[in-house]
Amino acid sequence: MLDALKSLLFSNRSTGDHDPVALATTVLLVEAGMMDGTFGPEERVSVLALVRQRFSLDDAGAARLLAAGEAEAARSAELYSHTRTVKDNLSYNERLDIIEMVWEVVYADGHLHDFEANLMRRLNRLLFVEDADSGLARKRVLDRLGLSSS
Repeated sequence: MLDALKSLLFSNRSTGDHDPVALATTVLLVEAGMMDGTFGPEERVSVLALVRQRFSLDDAGAARLLAAGEAEAARSAELYSHTRTVKDNLSYNERLDIIEMVWEVVYADGHLHDFEANLMRRLNRLLFVEDADSGLARKRVLDRLGLSSS
């Protein structure tokens, strides 16, 4: 009985035809993109490219996943269930890859907003990723995007 109640309360909502990990990851990317108050074209393009590559999707599949991620992010005000899905289904290195993807969305507009920095600290804790490893992922993103680390 208790297990059934936990499952009902903490399971992901209906994911439609989307893989739960792909949807949870996309929600985290969308949240990162919206954290500075807008989900601009730079963030949108970044999320589309990242989910297309990570989940081996064509353009239409990536667009459907992004639309589902945006709808879920708008509907849900919490990160826990999404980070739990990622944490419970991916290895440490795979979770670190997700953190790097989030850093890429955060820096899509060229700078780090205070709310985005706060989100990254929360995601590191919720995904059980070491701060040092997240910092190295951030540096890789900054180098790839040609941005300064200051």
